[in-house]
Amino acid sequence: MEDGIRGTKFRNGTLILEARLLTLSLLKAKNILITGGAGFIGSHLAELLVSEGHRVTILDDFNDYYDPANKEANLLRFQEKVEVIRADIRDAVAVERAFAGGHFDSVVHLAARAGVRPSISDPKLYVTTNIDGTFNLLDACRYHKVPQFIFASSSSVYGVNEKVPFAETDALTRTISPYAATKLACEQICSNYSHLFGIRIMCLRFFTVYGPRQRPDLAINKFTKRILAGEPIQRYGDGSSRRDYTFISDIVAGIRASLTYEKSDFEIVNLGGSHTTTLSELIETLEDVIGKKAIIEQLPDQPGDVPQTSADVSKAKEIWNWEPQVSLQEGLTQYVEWFRDRGR
Repeated sequence: MEDGIRGTKFRNGTLILEARLLTLSLLKAKNILITGGAGFIGSHLAELLVSEGHRVTILDDFNDYYDPANKEANLLRFQEKVEVIRADIRDAVAVERAFAGGHFDSVVHLAARAGVRPSISDPKLYVTTNIDGTFNLLDACRYHKVPQFIFASSSSVYGVNEKVPFAETDALTRTISPYAATKLACEQICSNYSHLFGIRIMCLRFFTVYGPRQRPDLAINKFTKRILAGEPIQRYGDGSSRRDYTFISDIVAGIRASLTYEKSDFEIVNLGGSHTTTLSELIETLEDVIGKKAIIEQLPDQPGDVPQTSADVSKAKEIWNWEPQVSLQEGLTQYVEWFRDRGR
């Protein structure tokens, strides 16, 4: 049987996924904990899983990295259908309480302090949240015998990697930000817990995820807001840096597919758009979608930014027939429509 899930589009702000063939394990109802489930990726995943009949618990601290009201709004469509635990993953006691009453089949760990640039100014916060928090969750899985753990890693672990596209087997010798270092460290801890305690773990390396509900500090959000308002956008560097942009529906389809995978105890898998776009090309595409030229304020390169990201997604295609479906033009069109509908 061919497995595979294809992301399509949003309808009235709700993620719609088109299934080719779903495995039996996916159709069977699960009891799933999503950390960071009120955030960008987590809320889309939670909404989808709830619609499929899974029992979903969200653990999120609603911190002030950006306005917590955004997270509250993310939950409005389905909040009555999930349990929401307001707690910090750094708090081992709070994590233990959540697991003691949860009886979870799977944990999807999306909670983290995000962002390369903020991690440079406050590395300790990133170490305590991302590494210590992940440890607390894994230890809870160990003691409460949770069989499956999905970890949200990042393309930033590849650092300054001259080989493109980036493959899961590449030697990772030079991360260049505390954020990237914490994600790589967490992959190693996941490997330890899988080997020592028999937890089935998959580390998913996300490549520049974008789409409706994305964080307000991300470039696409800032660019869209400023172009629509006729205000200058800040372009760091000469515009030649390249990113592999991945639409939210493709990422959610990959996470959902990972919940069905039982053929090995530990895997690392790239989830990316499989096409690189320069910063200048991104701005030009946004201009085309919005129908308005950007006013560009030129600034120097920022420390911690890698020159390029590029995903080799052949492994994801091989193990569950996943591949990206949404082009940058289509994805930005959906994003701008959502942004305009919100009125901000």
